[in-house]
Amino acid sequence: MIKTCRIWVLVLSCLILISCAGSQSPRVEKEAVVKPSPSSENLTYIQLDAAIEEDFIDAVERMENSDYASAIEKLKSVIDREKRLIAPYINIAIAYRKTGEVEEAEKNLVMALRMDPVHPVANNELGLMYRKEGKFDEARAAYELVRENHPEFTAAMINLGVLCDLYMHDFECALEQFERYLEINPDDKNVFVWVADVKRRVK
Repeated sequence: MIKTCRIWVLVLSCLILISCAGSQSPRVEKEAVVKPSPSSENLTYIQLDAAIEEDFIDAVERMENSDYASAIEKLKSVIDREKRLIAPYINIAIAYRKTGEVEEAEKNLVMALRMDPVHPVANNELGLMYRKEGKFDEARAAYELVRENHPEFTAAMINLGVLCDLYMHDFECALEQFERYLEINPDDKNVFVWVADVKRRVK
């Protein structure tokens, strides 16, 4: 049975091990995962076998439950049977990063970026990996590529801001990203606190 598979990008918040002194809220990096949804405006339509689609959905649910090892096995199966989709490559890279298998994560991100060099989720994930490895310039370049090609993708805004603030001490860059984020998400009180803190340090 063949039916249309709709793949879209959903931004999920993920708390990384970052801590700040005092009463300020900790800086939080954001990661993204690619999931199926009928309500997205940015849809990629591919004629996909129903069993493959079901396995992809199952893998995403396992990732949401932090069952990364079994998600990897599901996604491997999806990729073996269907190589036209970018989403399984990105998600398996995320799962591999979560399990500490960095080389496998990078290999699958390379595959994803060959399919779409400016994909926002793939580049956001690449930035997270580079930042964790201490490759701050490379991480910044990945986030800035997202900013140039997908200016409304808020995960990369936050991550570039956190990178500039905590790791590169480029406070003007951090302030710009946090303020741009607040234009889209004006009710995020944590980021308001970050903006006030960065402005204080800039002065």
